[in-house]
Amino acid sequence: MVHADLHVHTTRSDGTFEPGEVAPAAADAGLEAVAITDHDRVQPDLPPVTTRAGVELIHGIELRVETPDEQIDLLGYGVTPTDALTAELDRLQRDRETRGRRIIENVESHLDIDLDLDAREGIGRPHIARAVVAHPDTRYDDVSGVFDDLIGDDEPCYVARDVTGYDEGVRLLRDACGVVGLAHPLRYDHPDAALARASDLDAVELHYPYDRPVGQHPTDAGFDRVRDTIDEHDLLATGGTDAHGTELAKAGVSEAEYDRLRDRL
Repeated sequence: MVHADLHVHTTRSDGTFEPGEVAPAAADAGLEAVAITDHDRVQPDLPPVTTRAGVELIHGIELRVETPDEQIDLLGYGVTPTDALTAELDRLQRDRETRGRRIIENVESHLDIDLDLDAREGIGRPHIARAVVAHPDTRYDDVSGVFDDLIGDDEPCYVARDVTGYDEGVRLLRDACGVVGLAHPLRYDHPDAALARASDLDAVELHYPYDRPVGQHPTDAGFDRVRDTIDEHDLLATGGTDAHGTELAKAGVSEAEYDRLRDRL
């Protein structure tokens, strides 16, 4: 049974929940705790851990970082923003806007359409993919097709981001968060290389609904490899739905796993 869903996005990045809707939705889903982990953004005036709608609400963040192998995502929990983290997130949001504008222009030119979509703070590729699906003059009926054909890595409309370096990202999150972990290790093109970095961190995301994997597909052996990494380095096991829509509790941690995390926060 899922006790806590520790990976949820809102409209402050590329989710569809308003931030204030997350805790009530978590309560409706029977969860005891939930974490907001927007991409490259923190929540204004949200304590590191608080209670809303009878649910424990954790202030989190998902930060993309650059390694020599590929870009990976880190999850920080129990955020108290520092000046250094705030400055880097401001830089990333400016880069997101510039990149989003260029991707929109590329898609409009490639498909000869007007998406009627503005680049703004927090914009991500899912926003653009949804706009393509919603447009009456395209053939796309789901966002995965838009990624596969147009805006996925190395596709014709893709534009790279200027993301934070790995060492700097770990330092910034360690200074601002109670727990820093690796997100969805089996989604990467090089999962073993990503897992090899776990010894630098506090946690690894073990429970994750791998319905849209990148690179290696999840297998029992893959799950065991993640579990072995957690055991080898005595790390916390985290997990969550990675919700960009409004469905929660597809994945998450047990009560015992959450209690270990909560003790660290």
